[in-house]
Amino acid sequence: MQAITYDRFGPAREVLEIRETDNPAPGPGEVRVRLALSGVNPSDVKARAGTRPGVTKPAFPLIVPHSDGAGEIEAVGAGVDPARIGQRVWIWNGQWQRSHGTAATHITLPAQQAVPLPNGVGFDVGANLGIPGLTACHAVFGGGDVAGETVLVQGGAGTVGLLAVQLARWGGARVIATCSAADSDRVREAGADAVIDYRADDLADQVIAANDGKPVETVVEVEFGLNIAADTGLIAPNGRLAAYGSAKEMEPALSFGPLLFKAVTIDIILIYLLPAAPRALAIDRLHHALADGALHCPTERIFPLAETAAAHEAVEKGARNGAILVDCQG
Repeated sequence: MQAITYDRFGPAREVLEIRETDNPAPGPGEVRVRLALSGVNPSDVKARAGTRPGVTKPAFPLIVPHSDGAGEIEAVGAGVDPARIGQRVWIWNGQWQRSHGTAATHITLPAQQAVPLPNGVGFDVGANLGIPGLTACHAVFGGGDVAGETVLVQGGAGTVGLLAVQLARWGGARVIATCSAADSDRVREAGADAVIDYRADDLADQVIAANDGKPVETVVEVEFGLNIAADTGLIAPNGRLAAYGSAKEMEPALSFGPLLFKAVTIDIILIYLLPAAPRALAIDRLHHALADGALHCPTERIFPLAETAAAHEAVEKGARNGAILVDCQG
């Protein structure tokens, strides 16, 4: 099979290489998937660049990057129903704690990590569901149903944020989102009831004003370190702060007292480590939202497999209006 690989950290164009590799038969409990599309996430780019704290070299001699993807099962191992052959699926944790991810024509992995795609859902959507979809879904619903409550999505124009806005709206919440002025119309179209410029000095006051003078029950947070002071001011007693990122401030300072006397739950999300039961619940919710037509997963650009380095650069550049995907067969 063809695969994009790297054996050292560095810039995408210097370390990513397309090569022929083995296409292993599935072992017991495994499936082999002929991949249509691979999703490129910021975590994939950071892993290849070697920017994770304390990590000085790749975990394996040769790595095929990317955790997300979608395709069709072409072979199954012992213990897997042969009826799954030909099934359209989406992938989660493709390269998590494994050497071979989805930046390839094929992937062999445990059968439960190849989730049947709902009828009518395209591979482009499927390649968005692993990291962005599950992160957004668990961030919104990880504390339970949100119907009748208010959800604030910090960074509502990002790949995860835009999905979170849609899911919260579908879940019956009032949705407030922050983003840049340039993205405000797109975030409103996704379902936000109110949109606030994330750079506002009085962000907490504006959020509370937009919520009829009341604090909000759930905050979905992309920049925990930068926004913790504002979040502390605007969150309701017994509220939940679901943080999935803090790239601009990895050593945040927070005031424990105000959080304590609101009994705030801080939920740090690393979707790779989501236990089986909440993962199954998030998958079920994603599929129901898709079936209801409530979830749109935009794609900005699809690159051929041989141009995966350019796809990584597009993710690094940021300021995009959708996912970056790789055509695994192109």
